[in-house]
Amino acid sequence: MALLTLLPMLLMGIGAFAGPLLQRGIAPRRLVVLALALLALGSFLRLFAASGTLLLGTAILCGLGVAVVQAVLPGIIKRDFPQRVAIVTGLYSAMLMGGGALGAQAAPLLAEATGSWCAGLALFAAPAMAALALAARLPRDEALPAASASMGVLLRRPRTWLLMACFGLINGGYASSVAWLAPYYQDQGRGIAASGTLLAVLAVAQAAAALLLPIAARGRTDRRGWLALTLAMQAAGFAGLAFAPQAAPLVIAILLGAGLGGCFALMMIVALDHLADAAEAGALSALMQGGGLLPPALPPWIVAALHDRTGGFVAGWLLHLGCIAIAAMLIARLAPGGYARAMTATPRPRPATL
Repeated sequence: MALLTLLPMLLMGIGAFAGPLLQRGIAPRRLVVLALALLALGSFLRLFAASGTLLLGTAILCGLGVAVVQAVLPGIIKRDFPQRVAIVTGLYSAMLMGGGALGAQAAPLLAEATGSWCAGLALFAAPAMAALALAARLPRDEALPAASASMGVLLRRPRTWLLMACFGLINGGYASSVAWLAPYYQDQGRGIAASGTLLAVLAVAQAAAALLLPIAARGRTDRRGWLALTLAMQAAGFAGLAFAPQAAPLVIAILLGAGLGGCFALMMIVALDHLADAAEAGALSALMQGGGLLPPALPPWIVAALHDRTGGFVAGWLLHLGCIAIAAMLIARLAPGGYARAMTATPRPRPATL
């Protein structure tokens, strides 16, 4: 069961690194069409996934499809909406989170309606096919030109690693919240339905903040104040979980969701803001996603290990408070006046050795 969530996340991280390379030979629209076809096929094949092995195989197909879409779309946004990057990225982030929340809520209802988990999961091929039909009608485009700053050069710049670290720390909190929020409140005495409602509230708050905060921040090039606000909401949420979980569970879920969702969307915008060229900005965003989506597979396991060692979740929530503090120090360095210098600085050569 853990692999069903771990595999897609790993594939999204690995696929993000491959996205800029794929776009050099294949037009972005065609990549999106191919990715949606993979997603539709993986979903449909779940109709026949009667064993765990087959189900994992479909998870790989779906994970690959999502990975390619997430790697390609930021560059498309930068190319097609250069004056509306914040608004469109916010919309994209909100739909990404809202779609995931809708799928999680709809899956058991569809399984109950059809009398089969396999059939219920296979029905998600329908929205994938609808998206595929829409993407196929878009105007043809050309493969993106090779970015003058190659991925190898970007990986040698400290700013790329700083963005990866920020994104990874944020997504680690998201992964732990999704994995352990409901079990934590069940340990606190809440029923399964009530704890599941908190997870749904968190998802709705995520999507709303991912849409609204980029719109609110669109008039300023310096996003650090808004990022600080999202980190403060995350800190308040995790502190509430650690020290006063029964005081206001709904407020805690809203704070956590809004902080995580808003921070995700704003970090996507910050990555695209660093470079004017669409191909280069897309490559930087892909690297941030790749490096920031692989580590978050670990925090839920660490929280589980701390739970086994301490007998509760408090140590795990405190761990994420520490991660927020580190993220705040890193984000403070993201002054827009230093973007150009950070992305053109030549790495220092290593001294020669005898």
